[in-house]
Amino acid sequence: MLIHPQFDPVALSIGPLAIRWYGLMYLAGFIAFLVMGRRRAVGQPWHGIPPQALDDLLFYGVLGVVLGGRLGQVIFYEPAYYAAHPLEILAVWKGGMSFHGGFLGVLAALALWAQRTGRGFFPVMDFVAPLVPLGLMAGRIGNFINGELWGRVTTPDFPLAMVFPQVDNLPRHPSPLYQAAGEGLLLFVLLWWYSSRQRPRGAVSGAFLIGYGSFRFLAEFFREPDHGIFGQSYIVSMGQWLSLPMVVFGLWLVFRRSENR
Repeated sequence: MLIHPQFDPVALSIGPLAIRWYGLMYLAGFIAFLVMGRRRAVGQPWHGIPPQALDDLLFYGVLGVVLGGRLGQVIFYEPAYYAAHPLEILAVWKGGMSFHGGFLGVLAALALWAQRTGRGFFPVMDFVAPLVPLGLMAGRIGNFINGELWGRVTTPDFPLAMVFPQVDNLPRHPSPLYQAAGEGLLLFVLLWWYSSRQRPRGAVSGAFLIGYGSFRFLAEFFREPDHGIFGQSYIVSMGQWLSLPMVVFGLWLVFRRSENR
């Protein structure tokens, strides 16, 4: 069996300043957004978003990720704990971020940016959607480095079985790597190809929802379920409950927009 390397979560220390790998992964995701976003802005002018708008777009997106991700963790996964310790909601440096909450936060932030710049919501989302998976991949790699979000127990002879010593000595799936490959790299490749030519408005956004929701739903079968507002279910996890509406709405977007092209 493989053994998790037990990386030091601090990549670099300069006096009292500690630079963590997870923070560097976020930075890598932001850089990927700017680099690939410029390629889309220049090569796909039908979105109506010039390269010089990317910095503002990223700023709004980061606010949505941080605020929405934290509130999502509070509401979806640990409402009882944070109700008893309300000041802990502000302690974002201790960890605890929900993708689905961050996703809703980004939707709200980008809707505000679109409204303030006189752009439509779906053209903005269609532009942004293919840029998101690389950031997700970087985040999942950060999860793996931190030794968190470990997988469910598997058989010792499974080729990828890994022991996470900080958890127990049982063979488990390295689920953050599965998610980095699925909802990260593979979803990026599919969306980049799908969005390489002009699609009906909202179709690329719908494809992202279908892709992420499906990959996340499948990944939950290998990931140790999180405690959520419905408890720690091994049948349908909290992550799966939250992914189902994404898939349904994504299908509606793709087929409705295709019919009204």
